[in-house]
Amino acid sequence: MTLLKAPREGYSAALIRLGERHKELVVLDADCAKSNMTNLFKDKFPERFFNIGISECDLVGTAAGFAIAGKIPFANAYANFLTGRAYDQMRISVCYANNNAKIVGHNAGTSAAQEGATHLPLEDISLMRSLPRMTVLVPADSVEMEKAVEAAFHFEGPVYLRVGKLPVPIVTKSEEPFQIGKAKRYLEGSDVSLISTGMMLSEVLKAAEQLRDRGVSTEVIHVHTIKPIDVEAIVQSAAKTSKVVTVEEHSIVGGLGSAVAEVLAEHQPTQLRRVGTKDRFGVSGKMDELLDFFGLRAANIVETVEELLDRVKL
Repeated sequence: MTLLKAPREGYSAALIRLGERHKELVVLDADCAKSNMTNLFKDKFPERFFNIGISECDLVGTAAGFAIAGKIPFANAYANFLTGRAYDQMRISVCYANNNAKIVGHNAGTSAAQEGATHLPLEDISLMRSLPRMTVLVPADSVEMEKAVEAAFHFEGPVYLRVGKLPVPIVTKSEEPFQIGKAKRYLEGSDVSLISTGMMLSEVLKAAEQLRDRGVSTEVIHVHTIKPIDVEAIVQSAAKTSKVVTVEEHSIVGGLGSAVAEVLAEHQPTQLRRVGTKDRFGVSGKMDELLDFFGLRAANIVETVEELLDRVKL
């Protein structure tokens, strides 16, 4: 039975471990510490926790100030408000100034489903990857989240980390290496490359199993770093299979699909299909309902692959 755990749990655990070893780590929150689970850091290190209030612009600006002062700030807020309202502060105070601030977008993707349609951040990766100097991390599960937090802390420069709220399947292992900018190959195949990011890795692995039963040899590449993206891994896989399907819990406009398309267009022109949300806003509901509604299930991935391979049974 697959273990389910919320990525935010891994985030909080890693933050506390780092806080025990590094006094320069400070945590800022936009008045949603309980939801973001940064309240656990606050309980342990109250002198290094700062509730900035529901003011995302102030949150990012203050984080930049802490970075200038030699601290390593993790600034936490809901991803939709953080990347939308505080974009200017991230652009100028963090990225243009090249300050060592870590920006953490919570309630990411469909994990914000029950908070309402306007709370679903389906464009945050697109916004963050467009910023010069910004590194963008999208871990698959709670286990990989812990490693991503550690890597983000030790990385010198601006980082955007995407964190989900609700439990998702744990499909990565603690002993697997995590290196910013390096994708992971989970399966080798020759017919099609499935390239995923974030929590969609679990659905991609299910789809690969179903495709194997249909006689399709599938390569699975997990991209936890959207920027800088692993050009070499994508090009090598595409050269081998000549067909690529990207899968993301995000808009296909500007997200992983766009990033992979850019790589392929410049280095390895390849047939490409993108599975993700289709240039639209979110809707209210439960996360499972939204994954079905947006077509982000293994069955949808299999159907996309079959169409790409011209194997659809009419």
